[in-house]
Amino acid sequence: MKKILILGGTGFVGRHLCEKLAEGDYRTTVLTRRRSNARHVQMLPMVDVLEGSAHDAATLTPLLAEHDAVVNLVAILHGSEAAFDKAHVQLPAALVKACTAAEQRRIVHVSSLGADLKAPSMYQRSKARGEAVLKSSGLDISVLRPSVIFGAEDKFLNTFASLQKLFPFIPLAGSTARFQPVWVEDVATALVKCLEDKSTIGQTYEACGPEVFTLKQLVQLAGQYSGHEKPVIGLPDALARIQAGLMELAPGEPIMSRDNLDAMKVDNISGGTLPGLQALGITPSALSAVVPFYLGAQGLRSGLTAKRKTAGRF
Repeated sequence: MKKILILGGTGFVGRHLCEKLAEGDYRTTVLTRRRSNARHVQMLPMVDVLEGSAHDAATLTPLLAEHDAVVNLVAILHGSEAAFDKAHVQLPAALVKACTAAEQRRIVHVSSLGADLKAPSMYQRSKARGEAVLKSSGLDISVLRPSVIFGAEDKFLNTFASLQKLFPFIPLAGSTARFQPVWVEDVATALVKCLEDKSTIGQTYEACGPEVFTLKQLVQLAGQYSGHEKPVIGLPDALARIQAGLMELAPGEPIMSRDNLDAMKVDNISGGTLPGLQALGITPSALSAVVPFYLGAQGLRSGLTAKRKTAGRF
């Protein structure tokens, strides 16, 4: 039985990855700063939750020595240059150092579509720097670069569906930006494939769905599928910048930040030069085949259950 350590396993992708691994012959350890964050995974079979910091070498090194591979899912979407650097660059550097000390070679890392040292946003540049740290380590690295990820618990389409339930219209920054959204179950499957297939070592895969949408189209679809469709009005750049700045001042995690707007200056779609999900034997699911089941009247959980019963892939 293989043992897998997951960093960032309490997040959206992590929960689905834990479910996938629990279905197979894996023992999984989720390292989290707060055990209360792990309520979605701690009841799964063959999943152990350990409280601690992934930045702490004294915690990380002995854990790595006890496992066959590590999956790094740690990421933030909003923050300062320093915050992005800590999460996306310093943590991979600490992971490399701990892996070397523990004689652990196998790392599967989730980056982001659009990661580039010359990208317009802090997020994208930090993701590229993190990739560079890992790839220069000499360890056995597989990298997955997903586009925006959708699924029953996502904070993307669900948020825009909720906003349309509350407001008479949606003023939208970055409305013309293009995305190639990918289902979270396909991302989780891809991560398991990377863990299982040694030929993925040294490879970077683009995890994208089969369709390209503008942000405005995605917001409109969220309204349609949830039954609360409202007019969506694209904002000019100057107003979009003001809106994003104001959202940053609101308590909690912002719906959109100025760095998000910078990221959307580059379309978040496959470049066509790297292998995609098909190279891992995965046929990516269309948004229309999944989203109506969890944004519709059946609700989140029942919709996901219905999808699983009809998909023929679970």
